[in-house]
Amino acid sequence: MSRIPHEIIHDILLQLPVKSLVRFRSLSKPICSLIDGPNFINLHLNHSITTKSNHCIILKEWDLFAVDFDALSDAVEVKHHPLYSGGGTEVIGSVNGLVFLRRSETNIAVYNLSTRECKKCYVAETEIPRRDMTTGYVYYGFGYDSYGDDYKVVRMAQFVREDGGGDGGGLGCEYEVKVYSLKNDKWKKIEGLPIRLRLLSKPFFHILNRRGYGVFAGHALHWIVPQRRELGIRDCVLGFDIRDDKFFELPQPDYENKGMNFQVDVGVLEGNLCVMCNYEHVCVDVWVMKEYGVKESWCKMFSVHAIKWISAFMFLRPLVYSKGGDMVLLEVNGEKLLWYDWKNKHAKVVRVRGGPSSFGSEMYVESLIRINDGDRIGWKKQQELDEEGEEKRKTDRNKR
Repeated sequence: MSRIPHEIIHDILLQLPVKSLVRFRSLSKPICSLIDGPNFINLHLNHSITTKSNHCIILKEWDLFAVDFDALSDAVEVKHHPLYSGGGTEVIGSVNGLVFLRRSETNIAVYNLSTRECKKCYVAETEIPRRDMTTGYVYYGFGYDSYGDDYKVVRMAQFVREDGGGDGGGLGCEYEVKVYSLKNDKWKKIEGLPIRLRLLSKPFFHILNRRGYGVFAGHALHWIVPQRRELGIRDCVLGFDIRDDKFFELPQPDYENKGMNFQVDVGVLEGNLCVMCNYEHVCVDVWVMKEYGVKESWCKMFSVHAIKWISAFMFLRPLVYSKGGDMVLLEVNGEKLLWYDWKNKHAKVVRVRGGPSSFGSEMYVESLIRINDGDRIGWKKQQELDEEGEEKRKTDRNKR
């Protein structure tokens, strides 16, 4: 090893998956120091994002499953995570290899699936504004503040009247917004909430297809405030800047008039904010914001028209481009993954073995990003589980 130039060792290690790097920390102290260094950790993450290596797709149902992006063939159940208890854990969002897990309003954690490093979050109580109100739907978002080098959780708790009074459409609701800092392990209450927030809740809209979970792009989390035709209010993209903890309304593209009503959803495609304009479930236009915050940078990337073996586009979300860039992977109706070639208007179903029949999906990139500085328990646990898994695979092969 001493005869190999340091630069070559560095370049070789950059190409490796996280699980291998975790094991190789035990090769020598210099190798361990290199892998643990913040510069290498960031370079490895950027290399994975740029080359689309070390990616997987998390399928979210009662249980969690991971599907390797390169193969897209087999789903492996994600166990051993800190909130695992036979299912029922949700992935709210994923940033830089960290995922935000929620099992209940009092049981949440930030977790690195690759290194098994975890931090259970201190949970602040909600402050119900009046005695005749109770907590309704709770919205979450997870993002990264690059200025403060901090990962943040946004929680928006809705309060409704206990007697069920009000207009039933969310206009009579009140909200409490708090932001959790992973670095400081503290919650901060946000004051001066925008009036648009009162329109956020719409019966069933945010429960279906996990629309209540904020989409992280640029430096903000985003939710759709759904249209209210009876009030003459169109859809709104409501953003929350996690750098300065402020709400704002994002400009939308000039949608095409196709003689049909449409519904807008929000997503992220390889780091860029996108909106999906769904025309009565028969056609979906996907717009991407090339320069964040600039209305003129909205570009209609492609349209997905009716496919004979899909009766209706109840919900469509783009996940990632193919490595060749000529296709995009779509989640459709929470039931299918399919590759869509927008130039030839051709779609092909991705058949994943062992996965759930219905699911939400989340792109995930493996990384060495640390959660608890100085805590090596996650590394050690990872090594033990990998060794146990390898022994089990050897035993199974021998039996066969």
